Amino acid sequence: MSDPQNPIPQCPVVMATALRFVPLAPLSVSLTAFSRKITRKHPDLFNRLGEYSRVAFVLDPTDLPVVVLLEPNGGAPRIRLCRRRVAGAARISGPLAALLGLVHGAFDGDALFFSRDLVIEGDTAAALALRNAIDDAELDLAHEAAALSGPLARPFEQLIAFVELRTGLCLTRPEDAVQW
Repeated sequence: MSDPQNPIPQCPVVMATALRFVPLAPLSVSLTAFSRKITRKHPDLFNRLGEYSRVAFVLDPTDLPVVVLLEPNGGAPRIRLCRRRVAGAARISGPLAALLGLVHGAFDGDALFFSRDLVIEGDTAAALALRNAIDDAELDLAHEAAALSGPLARPFEQLIAFVELRTGLCLTRPEDAVQW
């Protein structure tokens, strides 16, 4: 349903296959810790959710065998990866590349929605609040992760740029992309 000239890339099969077998609990703990560090740097991210700061969001990358349950908890977020369908106030489904592209501002959420590359179920007002909060924060997840890696930040950024180039996944904000 995406533009045939610029199709949304699919997550590499190796990554999807690996997620079928790796234990999800350690990844969930790591992602929760990472999200809490981001929250400390961007406190308005969860404040912007307003009345939706305590509802659960399900992010469903359709090309991966897992779903992500994001519970903002009023600024103390918790992230849980699951291999089964979970309930939340809103479910946002689409290819991983589309979901990451939304976070990094590389894709227009409205265009993805109307092209059916992105599906929103449940409380659309909650989903819109999440989208607006993320848009306003102008997050760059790779940059945030690199900042945590201390002296390995530069090699980490180069690795991310290489992976981004090879997979087509949007792992950084386009204006902040490291040239490989």
